[in-house]
Amino acid sequence: MNSPVQENSYENRHFARWRETLVSVNNRLQDLPRYQQSGRITRAAGLVLEATGIQLPLGSFCLIDLPGVDPRGDGTRTAEAEVVGFGKDTLFLMPLTVIEGLVPGARVYCPSEHCDRGKRFPVGMNLLGRVVDGFGDPIDGKGPLHPDSYACSPTTPINPLDRKPIEAQIDTGIRAINALFSIGEGQRIGLFAGSGVGKSVLLGMIARYTSADIVIVALIGERGREVKEFIEHSLGAEGLTRAVVVATPADNSPLQRLHGASYATLLAEYFRDAGHRVLLFMDSLTRFAMAQREIALAVGEAPATRGYPPSVFARLPALIERAGNGASGSGSLTAIYTVLTEADDLQDPIADASRAILDGHIVLSRQLAESGHFPAIDVEASISRSMDKLVGREQLDRALEIKRYFSIYQRNQDLISLGAYSPGHDPLLDVAVANYPAVEAFLQQNISEKSTINDSLAELLHINGDRP
Repeated sequence: MNSPVQENSYENRHFARWRETLVSVNNRLQDLPRYQQSGRITRAAGLVLEATGIQLPLGSFCLIDLPGVDPRGDGTRTAEAEVVGFGKDTLFLMPLTVIEGLVPGARVYCPSEHCDRGKRFPVGMNLLGRVVDGFGDPIDGKGPLHPDSYACSPTTPINPLDRKPIEAQIDTGIRAINALFSIGEGQRIGLFAGSGVGKSVLLGMIARYTSADIVIVALIGERGREVKEFIEHSLGAEGLTRAVVVATPADNSPLQRLHGASYATLLAEYFRDAGHRVLLFMDSLTRFAMAQREIALAVGEAPATRGYPPSVFARLPALIERAGNGASGSGSLTAIYTVLTEADDLQDPIADASRAILDGHIVLSRQLAESGHFPAIDVEASISRSMDKLVGREQLDRALEIKRYFSIYQRNQDLISLGAYSPGHDPLLDVAVANYPAVEAFLQQNISEKSTINDSLAELLHINGDRP
């Protein structure tokens, strides 16, 4: 009969052998590839692919195997896609790149490193002076980014009661805007314009001359040629040093354009929460809406107003409301969104919806642009909803007076041109005609000219304002 000491010794040796075996098995398991779901492509129609046999949440990313070998020589050729919808056992996927060569039954799978792609983006001061795409990958040839950290998108909405009020005016460097349509730090403004009326040049001037600490430029869905032109000519080397440019041109997929707008807003939020005064440009909000329309129609959503599905009008406020001031102790986030007006129609669905969400709008006139008037700001159609909280009574009254003179003169311009106007019949028109040359000169500004808030106010008060 064994003693208790012998039995314990036997149990200890037995336990040690089992422990060694378990450790060995565990080490072997660590070297094995992780389990991953996979499915097959069953249908490709338009922009959307349909896949079965795999379950992934909305917004997640996956890979699709394509025939052939990757030209870089690192394995099978793949295409990346995002889950944009589902129905019963079918996933609706939208590829981010060209899927030439796709065959029926191609494998769809989601490696762990791709499942969260598109949800975490690089942020930090090291991004200043860089040009990136909609996922934060550099496209300027200056090497890899070295971000301070990564942030998730979209962010949690701010409680409206926690937002700081708009109390200080931001200097745009544009005389007409500073004096007549004063913009506050944290305000969201729309720049409404048709094609070819000078909106990009005006944005470049504001980016160079603004008093903001950091400028975020989102070029969404515009011509690829304009990206380099905006950076080199409109923004300039000096402006780029305090800016981050997020570029997703028109040849990018609609998903990349949506992510580009969201990522640019995320960067602006990050710098705002770090205590900086941030100015966000988005050119254009209309292209963002069009990208959402392409996706919504591709997955089967019914069109509504002029072909725009309801989800478009739900995405607009969700994006715009992320801008603005944050909680007390944070910085400010002022945003200027360009809105393209089809055929210069301000009742376009996107223009109309944007105008209702934004805190004001500046309208550029094609008639003024064609006459050589720059910036071609339509004084009558433009408004800043926060101006009365930002400036003194004297400036507010003087701005309204200048708008009145400009409006009266424009309404009677045909009579004046024909020589049918004669002084003495309408005292208010007489004052408008007398002051019009000074008002017109005040509203125009050379591209290389900067006008601070104090300079703009001094020139506004200098205009002769004798009432009849």
